[in-house]
Amino acid sequence: MADKKKKRRRAHPASDDDSLPFKNILKPDASILHSVHKLTDSLRSSAAASSSKTLTLADLSIASCREVRELPISSVQSEIESLMLKVLHSILDGHGFAFDVPSRAAANQLYVPELDRIVLKDKSSLRPYANVSTVRKATITARILQLIHELTIKDIHVTKRDLFYTDVKLFQDQSQSDTILDDVSCMIGCTRSSLNVVAAEKGVVVGRLIFSDDGDVIDCTKMGMGGKAIPPNINRVGDMQSDALFILLVEKDAAYMRLAEDRFYNRFPCIIVTAKGQPDVATRLFLRKMKMELKLPVLALVDSDPYGLKILSVYGCGSKNMSYDSANLTTPDIKWLGIRPSDLDKYKIPEQCRLPMTDQDIKTGKDMLEEDFVKKNPKWVEELTLMVKSKQKAEIQALSNFGFQYLSEVYLPLKLQEEDWI
Repeated sequence: MADKKKKRRRAHPASDDDSLPFKNILKPDASILHSVHKLTDSLRSSAAASSSKTLTLADLSIASCREVRELPISSVQSEIESLMLKVLHSILDGHGFAFDVPSRAAANQLYVPELDRIVLKDKSSLRPYANVSTVRKATITARILQLIHELTIKDIHVTKRDLFYTDVKLFQDQSQSDTILDDVSCMIGCTRSSLNVVAAEKGVVVGRLIFSDDGDVIDCTKMGMGGKAIPPNINRVGDMQSDALFILLVEKDAAYMRLAEDRFYNRFPCIIVTAKGQPDVATRLFLRKMKMELKLPVLALVDSDPYGLKILSVYGCGSKNMSYDSANLTTPDIKWLGIRPSDLDKYKIPEQCRLPMTDQDIKTGKDMLEEDFVKKNPKWVEELTLMVKSKQKAEIQALSNFGFQYLSEVYLPLKLQEEDWI
């Protein structure tokens, strides 16, 4: 049976067509793996040489910034009760009530180069009930606090969608309950997962990884093409084991499926993970856990457009929306493997596979060039400048012009061979 499969694969024109761009310069897999070994060994040597304690905001003595931390259920419950007791006293004293809510506006964000992530400054604002412009938000805040308190008493988890459906008429739209949920997390000073509210499963993982999920052993090499859904509750995940050399972070589901079906992780031992677009909290937490526990380098494969780089930056430096929890959600030192703007010409991607950047794309690209986390990496600046100047973008799927398996059989192996990551 195995021989027949090999014969069928040899007959596939995309597999053995040496006329494919750059396929003839690929070295044997053992030689390519040697390059990856160097990256992995370097990372582990650096981790062993450095202090076991991770640098934190407190170590830098940066004033006027706030960060949340993981809290046990009992502490979350106590914080909510203490907060509502103050509200009660204020009402009884005839002053009405108002919530003191940390501001998560862009002006209240700070990029810290030493940590290579965005943090939240300590500016806050009052959200009074006796004010026409804030009465609705104050009501939603009180309702969310009540629901979280109920969850802590029952010690159960719900999804953000479940939370929304407890009071649809009040919340009106899930984005509103989601926003207040983040506010509550800031107010209490805990991570969102400490509130026992999780997002629905979105991200998936496949490849050389074994871990336990609430006591069940999961072998990600035996999950089929679809992979294993990343558990929404990271606290259930433990006992991570792997013989992988790197983690491949993929932006798009289509590219992930291609690599999973081709069993790319068997040819080049790796773990492949995707959030299928915009990074969700569970995938960000899972990626960080893999990186920190397994001591593996992370290589990112994203579209060659401003949004691909933006997605990469969310994994690496954090999002402004959740900067209050960047210490737990960011994965340090992610390498940009592809597809980079310079790859369009280097790999001779045809003009018909490239897309013109819209005015909004160009504006987003120029705005990103002003971001501190981009300026910190000169090679990122160079690539982004080239993108904006050429006014061209391309998706990962543009490589399919050379064959559906070109991504897994030529492009990625050559990238690894040349150690072409920044």
